[in-house]
Amino acid sequence: MNPFSTAPLFVALTAGMDRKKRNRQALLACAYAFGILAVFLLLGSAIIEFFRISIPGLRTAGGLIMSAIGFRMLFPTPSALQGSAAPPHQDLDIAFAPLAMPSLAGPGSISVVLTAAPQINRIHPADRNLVYLAVMIGMVLTLMFCFVVLRASSSMVRFLGQSGIDAMTRIFGFLLICIGMQFLLSGIGDFFSVRPV
Repeated sequence: MNPFSTAPLFVALTAGMDRKKRNRQALLACAYAFGILAVFLLLGSAIIEFFRISIPGLRTAGGLIMSAIGFRMLFPTPSALQGSAAPPHQDLDIAFAPLAMPSLAGPGSISVVLTAAPQINRIHPADRNLVYLAVMIGMVLTLMFCFVVLRASSSMVRFLGQSGIDAMTRIFGFLLICIGMQFLLSGIGDFFSVRPV
């Protein structure tokens, strides 16, 4: 989990929002990320087995989501370019996607908690509930730090201005497409490398 790589995306996507809504989006993103990781920590194995989802599948889906958001940032709608409508991203809810998933709680974070659960059950069978609690406290502390970073990054908006935000939105839209495509290709590559012959 790297909040510093998520911060520029957060700034670009919340450029048209007021400070209160930006802070709320940051808080919701961190809350959603905690919920996602907690669910996969406690129920991940059952979910994966029930839906027959693999880590490469998660990585590929995350790549598609990130690429779709990136295309919207790189090629905004004509109304957003003309400025005749509401400011860009003013009414966009970006807390769950792409901030919480796949940026904060991405395939990497999910795979870590998925692999941690069986290790906890194997190594600490007697006090596994205490270990689970410690891991969840660690996730809370990490996401509190993420919230501080995202909230502080919103102060960049006033220094960049509208033209700077527009340029940053397009640049990070392109980078987000690249990251999404890398996730997609990695997921496909992992799928074929672990696929039984």
